[in-house]
Amino acid sequence: MTTTEDFDSFYRDTSRRLARYAYGLTGDPGDAQDLVQEAYARAWQRWRRLADYEDREAWLRLVVNRLATDRWRRLGIRRARAAAEPPPSPTPPPSENTVLLIRAMRTLPMAHRRALALHYLLDRSVAEIAHETGSSVGTVKSWLSRGRAGLAAVLDEDTPALAGNGRSHEATNGADDAH
Repeated sequence: MTTTEDFDSFYRDTSRRLARYAYGLTGDPGDAQDLVQEAYARAWQRWRRLADYEDREAWLRLVVNRLATDRWRRLGIRRARAAAEPPPSPTPPPSENTVLLIRAMRTLPMAHRRALALHYLLDRSVAEIAHETGSSVGTVKSWLSRGRAGLAAVLDEDTPALAGNGRSHEATNGADDAH
């Protein structure tokens, strides 16, 4: 029998038992499969030496034991590090103005929303937006103008604070040309 055939026979005879054993150690089928795969990979690398062992399956179980122990140690170290670090500070909720603006933005066509988001949220110039979208500068200016008009129509008189937080329509028209 060749070395490969001998190893294949050994694998067929022992793999189910070793998988059950690894599952018993880990309690997780995925982890058990990983451990068994790694154990057989190590056995294949050392097969010429293992061929002389009286109980090769016992050697595999020892490898699985050590791999499982190492895995538990690594998990314990990660948990200890995570416990030692202070929890991240909570993210504040969006302001009422942000919620109103996003709600209004959802009513706009996608091209208008995209142009407004690129221009006002990412500070992209009209020319940059035109290049990114494959559109003309005039089209992007039209999207921005129509998008602002659409937002103004959707936002009612109950949101005066929102109007003071952004650029005015007049200021943005001049800024569009400057970008």
